[in-house]
Amino acid sequence: MSASSPDITKGTIRPFTRTIVRYTLYGILWLFFRMRVSGVENIPKAGPFILIGNHLHNIDPMMAQVALPRNCHFFVKQEVFDFPVISQVARWTGGFPVNRGAPDRQAIRNAEAALSAGLGLGIYPEGTRSTTWALQKGLSGAGLIALRNDVPIVPLTITGSERLPFNGKKGKLRAGQTQEKPNDNRTRLTFGPPFRLESTIDGRRITAAEATDQMMMVLARMLPPEYRGYYADRFDSSEA
Repeated sequence: MSASSPDITKGTIRPFTRTIVRYTLYGILWLFFRMRVSGVENIPKAGPFILIGNHLHNIDPMMAQVALPRNCHFFVKQEVFDFPVISQVARWTGGFPVNRGAPDRQAIRNAEAALSAGLGLGIYPEGTRSTTWALQKGLSGAGLIALRNDVPIVPLTITGSERLPFNGKKGKLRAGQTQEKPNDNRTRLTFGPPFRLESTIDGRRITAAEATDQMMMVLARMLPPEYRGYYADRFDSSEA
Protein backbone atom coordinates (compact mmCIF):
# COMPACT_ATOMS: atom_id res chain seq x y z
CA MET A 1 0.00 0.00 0.00
CA SER A 2 1.44 3.41 -0.95
CA ALA A 3 1.91 6.16 1.61
CA SER A 4 -0.98 8.10 0.08
CA SER A 5 -3.42 5.18 0.22
CA PRO A 6 -5.99 5.19 3.03
CA ASP A 7 -5.64 2.52 5.71
CA ILE A 8 -8.79 0.58 4.89
CA THR A 9 -8.40 -1.74 7.90
CA LYS A 10 -8.36 1.06 10.49
CA GLY A 11 -11.20 0.57 12.97
CA THR A 12 -12.26 -2.81 11.59
CA ILE A 13 -12.94 -5.91 13.62
CA ARG A 14 -9.90 -8.10 14.32
CA PRO A 15 -9.70 -11.59 12.73
CA PHE A 16 -10.13 -13.58 15.96
CA THR A 17 -13.11 -11.49 17.06
CA ARG A 18 -14.59 -11.71 13.57
CA THR A 19 -14.38 -15.50 13.66
CA ILE A 20 -16.32 -15.67 16.94
CA VAL A 21 -18.96 -13.19 15.75
CA ARG A 22 -19.22 -14.87 12.36
CA TYR A 23 -19.91 -18.35 13.70
CA THR A 24 -22.40 -17.00 16.23
CA LEU A 25 -24.35 -15.11 13.57
CA TYR A 26 -24.06 -18.02 11.15
CA GLY A 27 -25.88 -20.24 13.61
CA ILE A 28 -28.60 -17.65 14.21
CA LEU A 29 -29.14 -17.04 10.49
CA TRP A 30 -29.10 -20.77 9.73
CA LEU A 31 -31.70 -21.48 12.39
CA PHE A 32 -34.07 -18.52 12.20
CA PHE A 33 -33.64 -17.26 8.63
CA ARG A 34 -32.98 -20.67 7.03
CA MET A 35 -29.79 -19.34 5.45
CA ARG A 36 -27.91 -21.93 3.42
CA VAL A 37 -24.51 -21.31 1.83
CA SER A 38 -22.71 -23.14 -0.97
CA GLY A 39 -19.60 -22.59 -3.07
CA VAL A 40 -17.42 -21.20 -0.28
CA GLU A 41 -14.49 -23.10 -1.81
CA ASN A 42 -14.60 -20.57 -4.67
CA ILE A 43 -13.39 -17.75 -2.40
CA PRO A 44 -9.64 -17.16 -2.91
CA LYS A 45 -7.80 -18.13 0.25
CA ALA A 46 -5.41 -15.19 -0.12
CA GLY A 47 -4.94 -12.10 -2.26
CA PRO A 48 -7.35 -9.47 -3.56
CA PHE A 49 -10.69 -10.26 -5.14
CA ILE A 50 -13.89 -8.45 -6.08
CA LEU A 51 -17.16 -9.91 -4.84
CA ILE A 52 -20.23 -9.01 -6.90
CA GLY A 53 -23.81 -9.92 -6.09
CA ASN A 54 -27.48 -9.28 -6.65
CA HIS A 55 -29.22 -7.29 -3.92
CA LEU A 56 -32.68 -8.05 -2.53
CA HIS A 57 -32.75 -7.08 1.15
CA ASN A 58 -31.07 -4.79 3.68
CA ILE A 59 -29.70 -7.90 5.39
CA ASP A 60 -27.84 -9.17 2.28
CA PRO A 61 -24.46 -7.54 3.11
CA MET A 62 -24.51 -9.01 6.63
CA MET A 63 -25.38 -12.45 5.26
CA ALA A 64 -22.54 -12.15 2.77
CA GLN A 65 -20.07 -11.23 5.52
CA VAL A 66 -21.23 -14.13 7.66
CA ALA A 67 -20.92 -16.54 4.73
CA LEU A 68 -17.45 -15.32 3.76
CA PRO A 69 -14.48 -16.97 5.47
CA ARG A 70 -12.51 -13.74 4.81
CA ASN A 71 -13.53 -10.20 5.59
CA CYS A 72 -14.72 -8.17 2.62
CA HIS A 73 -14.82 -4.38 2.43
CA PHE A 74 -18.15 -3.30 0.96
CA PHE A 75 -19.34 -0.10 -0.65
CA VAL A 76 -22.09 1.16 1.67
CA LYS A 77 -24.53 3.93 0.75
CA GLN A 78 -23.70 7.23 2.44
CA GLU A 79 -27.11 7.39 4.14
CA VAL A 80 -26.26 4.40 6.36
CA PHE A 81 -23.63 6.49 8.13
CA ASP A 82 -26.31 8.88 9.38
CA PHE A 83 -27.29 6.25 11.97
CA PRO A 84 -24.63 5.91 14.71
CA VAL A 85 -25.12 2.24 15.65
CA ILE A 86 -25.55 0.98 12.10
CA SER A 87 -22.63 3.08 10.83
CA GLN A 88 -20.36 1.68 13.56
CA VAL A 89 -21.25 -1.89 12.58
CA ALA A 90 -20.56 -1.02 8.93
CA ARG A 91 -17.14 0.39 9.83
CA TRP A 92 -16.27 -2.62 12.00
CA THR A 93 -16.84 -4.90 9.04
CA GLY A 94 -14.88 -2.70 6.66
CA GLY A 95 -17.74 -0.86 5.01
CA PHE A 96 -16.99 2.57 3.59
CA PRO A 97 -19.42 5.23 2.36
CA VAL A 98 -20.21 5.93 -1.27
CA ASN A 99 -22.25 8.81 -2.66
CA ARG A 100 -24.53 7.13 -5.18
CA GLY A 101 -25.69 10.41 -6.70
CA ALA A 102 -22.33 11.55 -8.09
CA PRO A 103 -18.83 10.28 -8.93
CA ASP A 104 -17.14 9.56 -5.59
CA ARG A 105 -13.35 9.62 -5.89
CA GLN A 106 -12.81 8.91 -2.19
CA ALA A 107 -14.92 5.75 -2.42
CA ILE A 108 -12.86 4.61 -5.42
CA ARG A 109 -9.64 5.31 -3.50
CA ASN A 110 -10.93 3.25 -0.57
CA ALA A 111 -11.92 0.41 -2.90
CA GLU A 112 -8.54 0.32 -4.59
CA ALA A 113 -6.76 0.58 -1.23
CA ALA A 114 -8.54 -2.60 -0.14
CA LEU A 115 -7.48 -4.43 -3.30
CA SER A 116 -3.90 -3.09 -3.07
CA ALA A 117 -3.72 -4.46 0.47
CA GLY A 118 -4.70 -7.93 -0.80
CA LEU A 119 -8.23 -7.77 0.62
CA GLY A 120 -11.70 -8.47 -0.71
CA LEU A 121 -13.92 -5.74 -2.13
CA GLY A 122 -17.71 -6.17 -2.20
CA ILE A 123 -19.81 -4.44 -4.87
CA TYR A 124 -23.51 -4.57 -5.68
CA PRO A 125 -23.39 -3.50 -9.36
CA GLU A 126 -27.10 -2.55 -9.34
CA GLY A 127 -26.26 0.16 -6.81
CA THR A 128 -29.33 -0.49 -4.65
CA ARG A 129 -31.83 -3.16 -3.67
CA SER A 130 -34.08 -4.33 -6.48
CA THR A 131 -37.66 -3.08 -6.25
CA THR A 132 -38.85 -6.04 -8.34
CA TRP A 133 -36.64 -8.68 -6.63
CA ALA A 134 -35.11 -9.41 -10.06
CA LEU A 135 -31.90 -8.05 -11.56
CA GLN A 136 -31.84 -4.38 -12.53
CA LYS A 137 -29.41 -2.93 -15.06
CA GLY A 138 -25.94 -2.77 -13.53
CA LEU A 139 -24.16 0.58 -13.18
CA SER A 140 -20.91 1.31 -14.98
CA GLY A 141 -19.02 2.17 -11.79
CA ALA A 142 -18.62 -1.51 -10.94
CA GLY A 143 -17.14 -2.19 -14.37
CA LEU A 144 -14.75 0.76 -14.02
CA ILE A 145 -13.28 -0.61 -10.80
CA ALA A 146 -12.98 -4.11 -12.26
CA LEU A 147 -11.18 -2.78 -15.34
CA ARG A 148 -8.77 -0.70 -13.28
CA ASN A 149 -7.91 -3.66 -11.03
CA ASP A 150 -7.18 -6.96 -12.73
CA VAL A 151 -8.13 -9.29 -9.88
CA PRO A 152 -10.39 -12.37 -9.67
CA ILE A 153 -14.12 -11.59 -9.59
CA VAL A 154 -16.26 -13.88 -7.43
CA PRO A 155 -20.01 -13.90 -8.18
CA LEU A 156 -22.47 -14.30 -5.29
CA THR A 157 -26.16 -14.88 -5.86
CA ILE A 158 -28.81 -14.72 -3.17
CA THR A 159 -32.37 -15.95 -3.43
CA GLY A 160 -35.12 -15.94 -0.82
CA SER A 161 -34.00 -12.98 1.27
CA GLU A 162 -36.67 -10.83 -0.41
CA ARG A 163 -39.27 -12.71 1.65
CA LEU A 164 -37.68 -11.71 4.97
CA PRO A 165 -39.24 -8.92 7.06
CA PHE A 166 -37.86 -5.42 7.73
CA ASN A 167 -36.92 -4.57 4.14
CA GLY A 168 -38.59 -1.16 4.05
CA LYS A 169 -40.67 0.06 1.13
CA LYS A 170 -38.58 -1.87 -1.38
CA GLY A 171 -39.71 -5.12 0.19
CA LYS A 172 -43.35 -4.46 -0.68
CA LEU A 173 -44.98 -5.26 -4.00
CA ARG A 174 -46.46 -2.32 -5.83
CA ALA A 175 -50.01 -2.22 -7.18
CA GLY A 176 -50.35 -4.71 -10.00
CA GLN A 177 -46.91 -6.23 -9.36
CA THR A 178 -46.58 -9.96 -8.85
CA GLN A 179 -43.72 -12.28 -8.08
CA GLU A 180 -43.39 -15.94 -8.87
CA LYS A 181 -42.64 -17.61 -5.55
CA PRO A 182 -40.10 -20.44 -5.58
CA ASN A 183 -40.99 -23.66 -3.83
CA ASP A 184 -37.85 -23.48 -1.70
CA ASN A 185 -38.45 -21.25 1.36
CA ARG A 186 -34.79 -21.09 2.31
CA THR A 187 -32.49 -18.10 1.81
CA ARG A 188 -29.66 -19.38 -0.36
CA LEU A 189 -26.25 -17.79 -0.93
CA THR A 190 -24.19 -19.31 -3.73
CA PHE A 191 -20.59 -18.36 -4.53
CA GLY A 192 -19.64 -19.10 -8.12
CA PRO A 193 -16.18 -19.79 -9.58
CA PRO A 194 -13.88 -16.75 -9.87
CA PHE A 195 -13.54 -15.24 -13.33
CA ARG A 196 -11.78 -12.36 -15.05
CA LEU A 197 -13.15 -9.90 -17.55
CA GLU A 198 -12.68 -10.23 -21.27
CA SER A 199 -11.05 -6.82 -21.51
CA THR A 200 -11.12 -6.52 -25.31
CA ILE A 201 -13.80 -7.05 -27.95
CA ASP A 202 -12.78 -7.18 -31.63
CA GLY A 203 -9.43 -5.69 -30.74
CA ARG A 204 -10.74 -2.70 -28.77
CA ARG A 205 -10.74 -2.23 -25.02
CA ILE A 206 -14.20 -2.63 -23.54
CA THR A 207 -15.97 0.21 -21.80
CA ALA A 208 -16.89 0.30 -18.12
CA ALA A 209 -20.53 -0.29 -19.07
CA GLU A 210 -19.57 -3.38 -21.09
CA ALA A 211 -17.48 -4.67 -18.18
CA THR A 212 -20.46 -4.32 -15.86
CA ASP A 213 -22.59 -6.09 -18.45
CA GLN A 214 -20.20 -9.08 -18.41
CA MET A 215 -20.40 -9.29 -14.63
CA MET A 216 -24.18 -9.03 -14.56
CA MET A 217 -24.53 -11.80 -17.13
CA VAL A 218 -22.47 -14.11 -14.91
CA LEU A 219 -24.88 -13.39 -12.04
CA ALA A 220 -27.89 -13.86 -14.33
CA ARG A 221 -26.69 -17.28 -15.48
CA MET A 222 -26.36 -18.40 -11.86
CA LEU A 223 -29.83 -17.19 -10.87
CA PRO A 224 -33.17 -18.95 -11.45
CA PRO A 225 -35.05 -17.47 -14.44
CA GLU A 226 -37.50 -15.51 -12.26
CA TYR A 227 -34.62 -13.53 -10.74
CA ARG A 228 -32.89 -12.55 -14.01
CA GLY A 229 -34.97 -9.45 -14.61
CA TYR A 230 -33.33 -6.96 -17.00
CA TYR A 231 -31.06 -9.71 -18.36
CA ALA A 232 -33.70 -12.41 -18.86
CA ASP A 233 -34.22 -11.65 -22.57
CA ARG A 234 -30.58 -12.45 -23.35
CA PHE A 235 -31.03 -16.15 -22.70
CA ASP A 236 -32.07 -18.53 -25.43
CA SER A 237 -34.40 -21.44 -24.74
CA SER A 238 -31.52 -23.78 -23.93
CA GLU A 239 -30.34 -21.51 -21.08
CA ALA A 240 -33.73 -20.53 -19.69
